[in-house]
Formats: sequence, C-alpha cells, structure tokens
Amino acid sequence: MVDIVVLGATGYSGRLIAQYLATHPQRSSFTFGLAARSQSALEKVFKELKLSKDDVPAFTIDVTNPSDVDAVVQQAKVVINTIGPYWRWGTSVVRACVHHGKHYVDLTGEVHWIKDIIFELDYAAVKSGSIVVPCCGLDSVPSDVLAFVANKTLKSFGGPSTTIDLSTSAWKLGGASISGGTFSTILTALEDVPRHKMLAARQNFVLSPVKGTHSPRPRMLYTLPYSDRPVYGAWYFMAITNSQVVQRSWGLYELARRVNHHNATAVASFSYGPNFKYEEFVILPSALYAMMYSITFAAIAALLVLFQPARWFARRIMPSPGEGPSEKQLQSGSLKITNITTSSPNSQGEKIVVRSIFQGRGDPGYFLSSIMISECALALALDGASLPQISIGGGILTPMTAFGDVLIERLRRSGHVDIERKVPETEKEKDGGTIRKDYDYALLDVHAFS
Repeated sequence: MVDIVVLGATGYSGRLIAQYLATHPQRSSFTFGLAARSQSALEKVFKELKLSKDDVPAFTIDVTNPSDVDAVVQQAKVVINTIGPYWRWGTSVVRACVHHGKHYVDLTGEVHWIKDIIFELDYAAVKSGSIVVPCCGLDSVPSDVLAFVANKTLKSFGGPSTTIDLSTSAWKLGGASISGGTFSTILTALEDVPRHKMLAARQNFVLSPVKGTHSPRPRMLYTLPYSDRPVYGAWYFMAITNSQVVQRSWGLYELARRVNHHNATAVASFSYGPNFKYEEFVILPSALYAMMYSITFAAIAALLVLFQPARWFARRIMPSPGEGPSEKQLQSGSLKITNITTSSPNSQGEKIVVRSIFQGRGDPGYFLSSIMISECALALALDGASLPQISIGGGILTPMTAFGDVLIERLRRSGHVDIERKVPETEKEKDGGTIRKDYDYALLDVHAFS
C-alpha cells in the first residue's frame, strides 16, 4: 500500500511526475509507486531515475482490463492518472477510484469527458468519499487559482458582500511546446468524439451544477482592462477548458451558498457572486499581430477538423506519444498570467479592481504541470485535515474547490511558482470616471485569507 501511484509512469508526463516526487522535500513523509503497461519500459524509468523497487513499488497495468485497474487502484490512497486520451482510457480508472473510495487527479483538458464522468460518477463519489479532481496541470490550475485569489482579495478590501463582475486573465507563455501524448489527445477529440459532445462542451456552464451569467464571447482581438500600457491578445485555445473549470468552481460555491442559505456566512467568503464572468486570452505583441494570429489559428483548426489528410500530415511532423520537450526546453520555459478582476458596483456605483499574477519558471505545459499535479496529489495524501470543507464530502471537484489555499501554499513552497497580488489602496470606477491610486506589490500570503 502506497500513498500515491502514478499511472502511465513511462509516458513523458509520467516520468516528469515520478522525478518530481522522487526528489520532493517531503519525500520521507509519503510513499509512492509507479504503474505502466510495459514492464520493460518501467524498468528503464527506474534505471533513469535511480529508483529502487524496495522503496518505490512497480505495478503493471492495462487500463483496458478492469481487473488490472481495480488491483492497482486498491494499492494507493491517491491515483495520479497520466494515461490519455482520457476519453478512451480514463473512465475505467475514475470508476475504480470512486468504487473503492480512493482519491484521483489527472491532466485532462477534455471537457466532453469531464461532463460525462460528472453525470455518471459525481453522486457515487460523494457516497464513497472519493475526491476526484480533473484538470490538475496547466489546464486548469492557474486559471482556477487566479479567480479564487481575486475573489478573496476583493472581499478583503470591499467586505464579505463584495462580488465579482468580470475576471480576465492574460497569458504569456515562454517556450511552450507540445508532447506527442497531448497531440494524440487533440486528434482523438477531432476523430473519435461525437460532434454533438464537442459542441456541448463549448456551452457556458456545461460543467457547473447551476447556470450563471454568460461570459463574453470569443473574439479575434482582446485587451487587458486597467493596464498601465496597452496589452493585446488573441483567443487562447485552452480557454474552453479553463473557463469551464472556473465556472464549475463558481457553480459549486454558488450551490453551497444556496443549500446553506440558513447559514450563509459560512460559505459567503467563497462565493464569487451571481454576476461572475470569466475570460482569458494569450498575449501578443500588437493588435495587428493578434488579428493575424487569430486568422491563422482558425484556418489551421479548420483544416484539422475538416480534412483527414491534414491530420495525417500533422501526425507525420508532430512528436509521437512518449516524446516531448528537451531538458533544455523544460528548464528555459516560463509562464506569466496577469489577471484583472473587477467587482460588481456597490450601492454608490463604485467598483474595486484587483490585479493578480501567476508566474512559473520552466516549460508551462510539462515541467510546471508535473509540479502542479504532484502537489495536488500530495495535498490529498498529506493535508486531508486542512482541505476546504467543500471537498471533505468527496465528489468530482475542481482544483480550488478541492484544495483551496492548501494548493496555493504548496505551489509557493515548490520554488517554481509565484502567486502575487497587486493590491490597490482603492481603485474605483464611478459615473464614467476613474480614481486610481498606487499599487502595493506583494507575494500572496495565503494565511491572510484564511
């Protein structure tokens, strides 16, 4: 029996996660094992990472075989699943975790699949106490964190009744690259997933238990409000997944508020408010560049969707499953996301504006994702008593509803992620005029919000 088992440990992301866990500062406080389909490939990983099977158990698993999945899942408290596409291979693992009351995290960005497992397994997870958290990597931890932090910061300045109007995240990705497994997942979504499921995944609040205010529609050109200098960008292709996860967090908090209406103060601090809207975009050098990027991206996407020869050609030139960025690329990448969140107007028509920043050092999609999902799993394995009240009952949750401030503190302690807030003394918009005062720049102290 181990605290954590990594499924797909011979894949690109799985190897990074295994390496991170093996060298973690808390290594003496938890146990973990590695699982994969190929015993020979698993032996290679053990050799590369200089791991001993006396210390790190090895498991052979074929996720198409339910008895294999059951046997491995029962050997762990928390399952990290890196075997995608999740539409094909993920459901049996979640079913086993829910059935046996085990906790689960993964790296999926497949909204259509998350929608299906919520429908099938959310109630059963609550009954068994299983905490299931999809999207624990770059998709969609940073987006979920920024909305969560902005909400708490607004309330710390405006009072507990302050709610969010619009939250906008501007992504700057340095050296981002794609692995063969991720590309395979994209093609699977285009070729195997029914079209009606793909279309449904784009609807606002499709993962939320309650419906909210529709967010702004995707567009060719974005700007970041309340910025010292013009910031332009284009639609970010993972915005569909990230927005849906943020909207599910909003919905779970909103549902808790409504269910606990007799004790509203207990959950009011988490509620984003009924008018909450979220959007994000990728930063580009100029408005013209953003427009050209949007047109080019749309053309490539149309080719991949409509023409099988385009997908055949893409397979020839893109990395194969198991391949990914070089070590140099992993270390040289970077991530900076700037979030601007405005409150709904108060009784005097005034708005508070808060700026939050999520920064990471290393390749965003793989190096940083391996850190994020590992810290999510460690939160489940080691910090159960400190997790948010909303997660204790189990269910299919989001990174912030499951982990909250525990994950923020873990990411900060990793040494690779900074989460900052730029806090105004006050910044108000009233009657078309703007009153602006200086910002204080400070690393986020999560304890200040507890």
